[in-house]
Parts: sequence; structure tokens; C-alpha cells
Amino acid sequence: MSNSKTKIGLGLAALGRPEYINIRDNDAIDKSEKYFKENSLSVLDEAYNLGVRYFDTAPSYGKGEAFLQEWNVKRNHKDAILGTKWGYTYVANWELGFTGKHEVKEHSLEKLLEQWQVSKALLPNLKYYQVHSATFDSGILENEAVLLQLHQIKNKTGLKIGITTSGANQKEVIASALKIQIENEDIFDSFQVTYNVFEQDTFAILKSALSNGKEVIIKEALANGRVFPNEKFKNYKNAYQILNRLSKKYDVGIDAIALRFVMDSLQPTYALSGASTIAQLRDNLKVMRFKLLKEELDELKELSIASELYWKERSRLSWN
Repeated sequence: MSNSKTKIGLGLAALGRPEYINIRDNDAIDKSEKYFKENSLSVLDEAYNLGVRYFDTAPSYGKGEAFLQEWNVKRNHKDAILGTKWGYTYVANWELGFTGKHEVKEHSLEKLLEQWQVSKALLPNLKYYQVHSATFDSGILENEAVLLQLHQIKNKTGLKIGITTSGANQKEVIASALKIQIENEDIFDSFQVTYNVFEQDTFAILKSALSNGKEVIIKEALANGRVFPNEKFKNYKNAYQILNRLSKKYDVGIDAIALRFVMDSLQPTYALSGASTIAQLRDNLKVMRFKLLKEELDELKELSIASELYWKERSRLSWN
């Protein structure tokens, strides 16, 4: 399916809940749980038919984990590879226009044990078990009881234990996590990180992790929709011109250009599609038709902005 080392995976963040951080309008769609479930199962089927084998979810993605579990049991694909996370709880409870925080973080031993009880039903296809949004603030990286429990889960199941990161200090969190060992072995095997044409701060550390045998999964390759031309983001005018030009040249959408940039510049293990419809998924997978030239990659590398600015901008995006 691929003409590079990187495989495309499917992330279920937008498939399992009616509202998510995005700047593209989704007011027109049916937001009932019944519709979301039917849609999720059909997108999962189409992804598998198109050659996608990695599927990534979390308890905080609304019903995302439950939908994936149901699909996994129904289809019983021996070669499907699943990843999930622990540490966030979805609390919006399918309430549209929910004004509070949609998900609440808690990196305690109790939360790990509670969520693992549910998530382990994804075995034996489960391969990645990840700390959801590890930060210094949450104390996860020095919580010995939690780290020991993760080590135990790893030894018992053979799972790859990972972290996911967000925010302006992703680089520092990854560097810190890479140093953690239990019984002389690294606890963390995989890193799921935001990396895209605008946010390239983690490039060097991820390259280094990959060369040391770690696995890297890239999320938010489309910058929550900010790669698509938008009047609200005058600061990306030049970027939009470049992305448009490449999109015309290769006869694919800007989404495919943004994903291809991730694949060709970093060569991670997986780049996640966050598609919420079959049409979006098919557009994303056009990424397999071409490779960017070195000078095009260099041009896109120039679009990187300061990490602090990127995350400040992202924090202002609304849930819809």
C-alpha cells in the first residue's frame, strides 16, 4: 500500500463523539449516537478495505473505544493493529454545545487500573497502550506506582507502552520519558506526537527516537484543519499558496500534501488520518500516490512557526 516506510493509521478522535476541536463546519451532520456508530463502523470497514491496519482510539473519544471494540469483535481481522490510551475521561456525555471541558485528565494509579479493565478487551489485537497526553504537570513521569503498573502490564501482555504529547513542551516531555527505565529497560516504546507543516519542533528528537528503535505515531498532521485555506488565518497566506500549488501539481487535496510532508520529512512508523467520513478517508489516502521532491519538502519545512504560537492558536479553536 505504501511507497515509504510510514503507514497510514486511522485515529478515532472525531468518529466517537459529536464534537471535536476543528475549524471545519460539521453542523450539517446528524449528531445522534446511532448515526455516529453506523458511520464509525463503515469508516473502519472502508479503511481496512483500503489497506489501513492501525486503528487508534481512547476512552475520552466519546464512544470511540467501544465502537472500535465492537468492530474488532465483529470483523475479527487477525492483522488489525489497535492502540488505545488511558488518563482522560469523556464527560460531555454526548451533550451538544457542552460548555465545560469535554474530557478530564487524571494520571492516577486508580484511573489506570479502571481504564485498563475496559481496554484490555481489545487484546490480542491491541499493540499500543499509551499515557494520554503526558505532561510534567500531571506528574505521570515520576509516579512510581503508575510506572511500575505499566511495566507489569507490558511484561504480562507484550504491549508497547507509549505516551502521547500535546503542547509547546512536547520535546522536553519526550526527552524526559526516553530516560525512564525499570529493571534496566526503557518503559516507553512509542511516542504519539503532534507534528505537521506548522509545528515541527519535535523533528530532531523524533528522528533520534526512531533511529534508536522507538516507534513514532503522528497525530494532527492537518493541524486541526488549519492547513486548509481560511480567511481567519491571514498569517498562513503564504503557506496556503504553497499548499495549493502542490495540491494542483499532484492532483490531490491539501490534506494529502500535509500528510505526505509528515511521511517524507520524518518517516514515522504511522501517520494518522483523522477522517470522520469515507470521503475524507479516501482523500487522505491519495497520499499514497506520490512523493514530494526534496526542494518541495524544503519549502514546506520553511512553514514551521514557533511552538508557543502554534499551541496558543490551537487553544483558541472551538469544539464543534
